[in-house]
Amino acid sequence: MRAVVQRVLEASVSVNGEKVSQIGPGLLVLLGVGKGDSEADIPWMVEKLATLRIFEDAAGKMNLSLEDTHRQLIVVSQFTLYGDTRKGRRPSFIEAMEPVGAKGLYERVCEGLRTRGLTVGTGIFAADMKVALVNDGPVTLLLETPGPAAPAA
Repeated sequence: MRAVVQRVLEASVSVNGEKVSQIGPGLLVLLGVGKGDSEADIPWMVEKLATLRIFEDAAGKMNLSLEDTHRQLIVVSQFTLYGDTRKGRRPSFIEAMEPVGAKGLYERVCEGLRTRGLTVGTGIFAADMKVALVNDGPVTLLLETPGPAAPAA
């Protein structure tokens, strides 16, 4: 799994002109699921997103997580994170997981975050979404699950 994680002051997702998710300060996560991903990748991604220390503490250091701050997040499915642009001018998406499997893993990541007590907004899987955000910092990080042989975060 791959994720682009953005610390935001606010974010929203709209489909067909209607807002389906909206948050104040927190994280916007664009999540891609690849062909080699499985249920085994979910705990790592959930743990990393919930505990990644990218919010400032009283001293101005990035020492606090979503769980520490009780902030919200929006997780948006983003198969284009598996776009390969090394050859030619048109991205190849052959490394992205097929939609049925990807949707299930995406939904389980969201459920895993909710199980930890986090408020999770989502987009609508495979819809044409409009994502709006105000990046805070800016702070933008790339995450990628380490694979089947790696330990949990």
